[in-house]
Amino acid sequence: MPLLHMLRKHASKALTLIATLVLVACATATPYQPNIYGQKVSGGYSDKRLADDHYRVSFAGNIFTARDRVEGYLLYRAAELTDQNGYDWFMLIDHRTERDRRTYVDRSPRYRPWYGVGYGYWQPHWRYYRGHRWTTWHPHAGYPFWTYDVDVRTVEKFEAHAEIKMGRGQAPEDGQRVFVARQVLADLGPTIERPKS
Repeated sequence: MPLLHMLRKHASKALTLIATLVLVACATATPYQPNIYGQKVSGGYSDKRLADDHYRVSFAGNIFTARDRVEGYLLYRAAELTDQNGYDWFMLIDHRTERDRRTYVDRSPRYRPWYGVGYGYWQPHWRYYRGHRWTTWHPHAGYPFWTYDVDVRTVEKFEAHAEIKMGRGQAPEDGQRVFVARQVLADLGPTIERPKS
């Protein structure tokens, strides 16, 4: 019997470790990677050639990826494509960032811990300020507390898209829409996080 107990204990620890590793992998912002289905962390860049010097570029982040990271990675991918194709600069023809915001409302189970005889179903109680006076809420007073019923969480994901036109030689003077590819690569390179092996 002690051997069986020891095996269960070790199996339980191994399952807990695996579950923790899965959660950590899931709770990671999208790294700079191609957007391919089935990756360890979802999201990434994708691009489509529209002409020799014209591309549509996108970067999709997961719910842990901030908007500025999504837009920075899009800009980096545009510079990388420009450099890989032998061009010096690129111009943003069109640029937009989409936000997908969703609110989830989940039913929560009643909080009824049992601490033994003498304690009954002990539960915490609250005092809160409402309508110009202090009010006390207690679980045995007969009215429900709002946290019993729902758990509300809001998540958002960002996806940035751009159409770019590439060029060689001296970049045109066109304000904030024209970028020198190697300068972007040098400036943003240290901030780029690639997938962990």
